[in-house]
Amino acid sequence: MSSNRKLSRRNVLKGMAAGAFSAPLFVSGRALGLEDKAPASERVTVGHIGVGGRGTSIFQYSQPLADFQSVAAADCYQNRRDAVAAVCKGKAYRDFRELLARDDIDAVIIATPDHWHVPIGIMAARAGKHIYIEKPLGVTLEQDLALQQVVEEKGVIFQYGTQQRSMPHCWVGCELVRRGGVGKIHTIEVDAPDGAAGGATAAAPVPEGFDFDMWCGPSPLRTYTNDLCVPPGTYFVYSQSIGYLGGWGAHPLDIMIWGSDADLSGMMTVEGHGVIPTEGLYDCVYNWDMTITMGDVKLIFRPGTDRTKFIGDKGWLQVSRGLELNGASDPAFDPKNPAQPVEPTGTSLQVSTNHSANFIQAIKSGKPPVSNIQDAVRSDIISLLCDIAVRTGEKITWDPQKRELVNPSPAAKTLASRPMRAPWTL
Repeated sequence: MSSNRKLSRRNVLKGMAAGAFSAPLFVSGRALGLEDKAPASERVTVGHIGVGGRGTSIFQYSQPLADFQSVAAADCYQNRRDAVAAVCKGKAYRDFRELLARDDIDAVIIATPDHWHVPIGIMAARAGKHIYIEKPLGVTLEQDLALQQVVEEKGVIFQYGTQQRSMPHCWVGCELVRRGGVGKIHTIEVDAPDGAAGGATAAAPVPEGFDFDMWCGPSPLRTYTNDLCVPPGTYFVYSQSIGYLGGWGAHPLDIMIWGSDADLSGMMTVEGHGVIPTEGLYDCVYNWDMTITMGDVKLIFRPGTDRTKFIGDKGWLQVSRGLELNGASDPAFDPKNPAQPVEPTGTSLQVSTNHSANFIQAIKSGKPPVSNIQDAVRSDIISLLCDIAVRTGEKITWDPQKRELVNPSPAAKTLASRPMRAPWTL
């Protein structure tokens, strides 16, 4: 925990709803881990910002942790925030800024739509809150670099929602690659599920209890349609996302970063093509085919299953969140069933078996979590560069040391940032 914050509380229950709203979400006391909770002075108090499908899942998975204490929920949908707040006997907020203003909250979990990740993350860091952000990170290069700068300046703990780093077989696979299991890497293949065209464009009434203006936030205030604010529209509309290039690509690209430092080995050039729908609501890149050169390593990034394949002069090794997709040219190095147990050493990748628990442990110890801000930015930048390359039709060059575009065209430079709707800023 940062030096200016303590886990002990003068009024840990102050501000909680005395009479919680009734809601369809139900979690039993045993599932919440209430019987095994640590003393209040030893718990990390957490506010949840964005409690839709993914946000609610993280909330539920975290409740059994002894030193994890949920105390608040913020969401643009009243029924969502009320339901989560009722379960944790906390307070519900329409405006997340009220949650951030509470001095009795140590950390926040941000599981909003993509366009809100970085703006809220920056505000949270400036408020001294530790941050867990679901992937992808930002919707522009400028956003990613701005968030990293603020996180590092404020000294808060940052955990990225790339849960595969807390899956034992993913640790084994990346650790084996780092130990030279495939020799010198020359090619990496990354697949991620594809996007799509479609989506209703007809204007529709805004649902009761939904703050649509706040949901749009820094993105343009659009005409509400039935597909705009629900998946897959939350991932496939460019004003609020870059599609599955980042929304799902974040997972296998993160494995590439965890298993190697190829992206730091030299100048990165990105080129390729993809489809940008011209009809329907969805307008993010899909059916992409990207070729990326990172120093002397070639990265091929295409739609497919969620997998990362490292190919070297001694063979190949494939890592995936899905256990059945893991394998290697030498069965002895199969991440899901290696011939010999892979034990951590003093120089090994960090071991985590629970992503939320790892976040809490990092806060209490002051040590970096398993999915740190530096790695999050490295992987996210790759998907953002791919989006720029497809939209401009140009070869894009990135300097990983200076962390800037090299001789960008006006079009590429424009896509490196986005205007934000007032009053929101980075």
